[in-house]
Amino acid sequence: MINAKRWQTEPVVKSPGEDAMRSKYLLPSALAACFALGWNAHLLLAQRRTPISITRLYTGSDGETHAEEITGLRLIPDAARSGLEASDVIKVNGLQFARTSPGWVRDWHVAERHQYIVTLRGRGEIELGGGRKIALEPGSIVLAEDSTGKGHISRTIGTEDRIALNIQLADR
Repeated sequence: MINAKRWQTEPVVKSPGEDAMRSKYLLPSALAACFALGWNAHLLLAQRRTPISITRLYTGSDGETHAEEITGLRLIPDAARSGLEASDVIKVNGLQFARTSPGWVRDWHVAERHQYIVTLRGRGEIELGGGRKIALEPGSIVLAEDSTGKGHISRTIGTEDRIALNIQLADR
């Protein structure tokens, strides 16, 4: 048997105008909450944008090749192409597709020209003095500027060809 007293509630006593007061603030409060949630979602999406990262190879004063990550590339919204953001134009001399087979290795060498190397497919790595290895995955961008000194080792790793786009930069 159910205890009926347990389920009974005390009557709620409201002061006159209390409902009107609640409803007066309910809509503005709900709108403010929706705006705050929407703005926070906007900020989260803006923070999740895929950053453009470039690995720059350069020769240090010690004659060794060093690497640094360049981030924060400035992109400007392009009004003519809705939704597209673009960097400033970079002048180039040429563009070349390159393919290396699995197991390919090029021993110590310097960059023959100032260029971007973009891995399109496959995997590779660049080895610097001291044994540091830089992974080259699809989408990796390298700026090769180590034109003097000891240089670096390049190799293709994995079981498939590595396909890259070599973009030769114009003289500065």
